Amino acid sequence: MPALPTCSGTNPRALANEIAKFRQPVQSRSLFELAVTVVPFAALWALIAAALDAGQWLGLLLAVPAGAFLLRMFLIQHDCGHGAFFRRQGNNDWLGRILGVITLTPYDYWRRSHAVHHATTGNLDARGVGDIDTLTVAEFQRLGRPRRILYRLYRHPIVLFGIGPAYIFLLQHRLPVGMMKKGWRPWLSALGTNAGIALVAGGLIWGMGLRLFLLVHLPITLVAASVGVWLFYVQHQFERTHWAGGDDWSFHKAALHGSSHYDLPRVLRWFTANGGAHHIHHLASRIPFYRLPEVLRHVPALAQTGRVSLSESVAAVRLTLWDEEKRRLVSFAEASN
Repeated sequence: MPALPTCSGTNPRALANEIAKFRQPVQSRSLFELAVTVVPFAALWALIAAALDAGQWLGLLLAVPAGAFLLRMFLIQHDCGHGAFFRRQGNNDWLGRILGVITLTPYDYWRRSHAVHHATTGNLDARGVGDIDTLTVAEFQRLGRPRRILYRLYRHPIVLFGIGPAYIFLLQHRLPVGMMKKGWRPWLSALGTNAGIALVAGGLIWGMGLRLFLLVHLPITLVAASVGVWLFYVQHQFERTHWAGGDDWSFHKAALHGSSHYDLPRVLRWFTANGGAHHIHHLASRIPFYRLPEVLRHVPALAQTGRVSLSESVAAVRLTLWDEEKRRLVSFAEASN
């Protein structure tokens, strides 16, 4: 496919068909990516435990890189959920379930809700599953004062990137919230993961004690959860994102223009498993994360489509409401003018 000056005039469906050629995973590369994620994570975990056990509290600083490796582990689990990490779906599923014990994420339950997110991205008529809750300006203005305050609290950075991630990964994932009436499979996924967590955590607690275990694993989990939610936020909550309703909504258009290209420095791209190329992922979700840079080289114009820089992503936190007239996200202050 020739390099395009812009993707704005490109047929998103045709583009999705073009880049589908990159969907095939490379078995040896997948195993390598797994190894260079799990082994350093385990080593850092043990190093933090040893440092804290010896009274070296500075060892807690290692929770930051350990959390980054845990986030990367979750993103490998994410690729498994899309059938993108191994060729055989059974291998994807079992690796996803095993990793789910470490990431505190019930794989099958999460996979189902995440599939809904992909199927409804940017659809104003189908919000609420696997998304950051986002109201339109008109919807917010129709709310009574108490519910406006609650929405403002929900969209506050301390809640979105602190309290919220902790709640999701420590509590919400322990039950199939939102799918409790969807049959036995979500329950099996959540409770099976809980049993695995109890077995692994129980063994570690038996060997090192509850206090030391919590001092090691809780900070790592909170770092990974907060950074992960931040990444997901920027992937969809940026000023030039795309939302539509009714007949105006198109899956492929929403995938390409409702997901960002979070252009991160190289080291951060590695730790986030190229998650910044989210517009490509939504167009063709079965492309392994390690092949996403190939797509950017194949279609250079995709590098500028929905591009959000690191500095621009910080400013995106103030964007809280979708303005249907301006067709962009706006802040509370802009909505009140």
